[in-house]
Amino acid sequence: MKLRIGILQQHNTPNIEHNLKRLAEGVRDLAQRGAQLIVLQELHNSLYFCQVEDVNNFDLAEPIPGPSTNFFGELAKAYGVVIVTSLFERREAGLYHNTAVVIESDGSIAGKYRKMHIPDDPAYYEKFYFTPGDLGFHPIDTSVGRLGVMVCWDQWYPEAARLMALQGAQMLIYPTAIGYESTDTADEQQRQRTAWTTVQRGHAVANGLPVVAVNRVGHEDDPSGQTGGIEFWGSSFVAGPQGELHYQASDHEEESLVVDIDIAHSEQVRRWWPFLRDRRIDAYQDILKRFVD
Repeated sequence: MKLRIGILQQHNTPNIEHNLKRLAEGVRDLAQRGAQLIVLQELHNSLYFCQVEDVNNFDLAEPIPGPSTNFFGELAKAYGVVIVTSLFERREAGLYHNTAVVIESDGSIAGKYRKMHIPDDPAYYEKFYFTPGDLGFHPIDTSVGRLGVMVCWDQWYPEAARLMALQGAQMLIYPTAIGYESTDTADEQQRQRTAWTTVQRGHAVANGLPVVAVNRVGHEDDPSGQTGGIEFWGSSFVAGPQGELHYQASDHEEESLVVDIDIAHSEQVRRWWPFLRDRRIDAYQDILKRFVD
């Protein structure tokens, strides 16, 4: 089964209406170029507001269903594509999530995933905003396949990828917002970017599944002035089930691209490398501990 995947790697601005307009234009263009599945970057409607802890930023959150799911639902239906979105969900006053929502090609909501692993680092103050997800790791069924959708920091955890694979995910998808800290050396920045790509390609190999990671790109200032802001490193990519790179985008330019992958190839790869067959599920009890003393 051939699947055409559209990737939209963009730089965001403070103007949400402008961002949405550009997203709509990008979705239309990718659909016209034959994309069947379109993946957007993490928190794509706005700037990455987690650089500061500001209660006024909770005003950016919205219910699901809500304005954004309606907006992207209309796009999905108009162009007959499945869209993976990433939204700031207002579940209730004082209860918010970083939530990926998959929109089916008829405009309906196919399913959602609430980010499970929440970072808390300088310029990435996500624990201030997001309650850890409570929906678990469950793939979402769509007309283009069963999608193992997670979000950004989740991409560093092999356990999360494995759980998606064990439930029949046909690919792993990660909307992302990650970049360089301004005081890091050039060598350290490249080590981080390479590690980010490598760990996800490892998930592809270990599970025999394609991986799609879509990151934002460009510089965003720190509103507090305490840091030099974040230079998001782009580098969005699609890897095959042996970790092979089908495409990797620029680390500093916007890109809109369509990548073809063969979903059926995973079956053959898993026959060659039967990792699921050889797992010692009788010996993994300690994985449920925080640390084994």
